[in-house]
Amino acid sequence: MSGNSGDQVAREEARLAAALRSREPPPPCPATGPKIAVENFSASFDGAAVLRGITLEVCPRERLAIIGPASSGKTTFLRSLNRLNDLSPAFSMSGRILIDGQDIYDPGVDVAALRRRVGMVYAVPVPLPWTVYENLAYGPRLAGVRDRARLDALVESSLRSAFLWDEVKDRLREPATNLSGGQQQRLCLARVLALEPEVLLLDEPCSGLDPISTAKIEDALADLRSRYAIVLVTNNTKQAARASERTAFFLMGELIEVGPTVQVFTNPAHRRTSDYITGHFG
Repeated sequence: MSGNSGDQVAREEARLAAALRSREPPPPCPATGPKIAVENFSASFDGAAVLRGITLEVCPRERLAIIGPASSGKTTFLRSLNRLNDLSPAFSMSGRILIDGQDIYDPGVDVAALRRRVGMVYAVPVPLPWTVYENLAYGPRLAGVRDRARLDALVESSLRSAFLWDEVKDRLREPATNLSGGQQQRLCLARVLALEPEVLLLDEPCSGLDPISTAKIEDALADLRSRYAIVLVTNNTKQAARASERTAFFLMGELIEVGPTVQVFTNPAHRRTSDYITGHFG
């Protein structure tokens, strides 16, 4: 590493540390309770445990980052929150996950309705093979929205919330595949928002993006925090530090630590958390 690049890294780390020190701790969940409550949740595939006894809460209007090395169960946990793991016949679980006090694994739960309430953005953007407009209008149409003015309003509001409207407002009739990779990822975020969910799940949404596109996604999440509970899985610890109020550290299927992001990154309670954050493993 050259001297200049080393100085740049040092300056970036100093800025990040200063931002963490100045951040207010997240408020406790309101008296109405958490948006999501995970109680002693375990998950297995073909009898092999992937998650073991996870217990944590996600408050309304907060961003929870989940960090940890590969094979820690982060994605399995995320997919458990909207029951995408059910698509695998090898999946089994125990414990409970409550959203607004309702057990989402109760036999009477409408899984399709749950997945509209709990939207998910994946690591690789997959625009549908249609126009930008149709990508966004498709989900609301399936949900029963037929009024054109209402569809137009949903398309515009979701694109604005994803920080994409100004870039594509004159390209709504173009194929979505014409957009850049970063634009496609924000389109996928907007597509989830068009369904007016209550919870946003993001599985390494910036893993393949350049720094400018990453910053736009993070800016969008900062703005969306006022309306949604957000769970962000990321392998980038700096992104977790920038883009969350609380952070959970997973290791080998176990929850090692969860707390305010500033505490987890500057004064972690567990040595394994410190070792991961400082790059000793992972």
